Amino acid sequence: MSSDTTPLSQAPHNQAPMSEPDNVEPEKKAKEKIDWIAEIRGLALMLLAVLAFHSFLAKPFYIPSESMMPNLLVGDRLVVSKYPYGYNWSSLSFHPLPRSDWRIFPGTPQYGDIVIPVPPDRDEDYIKRVVARPGDRIAVRGGQIILNGKPVPQQVEPAIEIPVDLNSPCDEYSYPGMRVTRPDGSMVCRMPVLRETMPNGATYLVIDHTTQPLDDFAEITVPKDSVFVMGDNRDHSADSRAPIWEKGLGGPVPLTNIGGRAEFITFSLDGSTNWNPISWFTSLRGSRAFTTLRPAIAGKPQPAER
Repeated sequence: MSSDTTPLSQAPHNQAPMSEPDNVEPEKKAKEKIDWIAEIRGLALMLLAVLAFHSFLAKPFYIPSESMMPNLLVGDRLVVSKYPYGYNWSSLSFHPLPRSDWRIFPGTPQYGDIVIPVPPDRDEDYIKRVVARPGDRIAVRGGQIILNGKPVPQQVEPAIEIPVDLNSPCDEYSYPGMRVTRPDGSMVCRMPVLRETMPNGATYLVIDHTTQPLDDFAEITVPKDSVFVMGDNRDHSADSRAPIWEKGLGGPVPLTNIGGRAEFITFSLDGSTNWNPISWFTSLRGSRAFTTLRPAIAGKPQPAER
């Protein structure tokens, strides 16, 4: 009798014999060489794009002084647009070109604009407000601007309270008697303010709390293609009223030395930022973010305060 079982030593006809292990190591892939020329070219193009954006469109700016209080505080970060008045040597990032009188697509600031003037003897950026335009006659008497023979209106407003922090310490020497404690225990700098209104209706708050030499300035005529600028914190600002040797602007500022216009605050820090990432958030002055820096216009409805 025949058997229907397959001997263990015999493989079926339809099964391929098992291949022996392949002991040959796979070939290693050749490492791709880094094209350093292409990498450097890419970085250079990126840097040029950033510089072009900063020079022709907008640039971030940091407020290091109290000269523009109460509208700008130390620690504010803001955006400065470069195109409103055209382009000149001071428009370019880091001022790489020598001073010159060339201008492209020239424009003239309006009353109340916050601009970035460069002093005549230093390669620094200031930030001030335009209070007189080309051809205007301007004087200052007792802290009040006299523009073309007429006093610029100043209306007393309720005192403003600025929270005391490391960037706004409200020291007794500079602001005597203004540092007060509120009922909730918080410290504020309670400052007297005036609302100044320019001929075009631009209106904003200024601080003038003491008598000092810059409260009086003899009348001059602003030259063609120049503007006269002042800080909103009138007793603590080196501006067009102050001589160059006192770190002032030494009179009217040529439009070729105006590097842009301040537009809005992006964020603000109270000075407590340190290595701890948590402080990057706790030091934020949240209510100041995206505050416009364009002057309000008298007679027009104003946006609600943030």
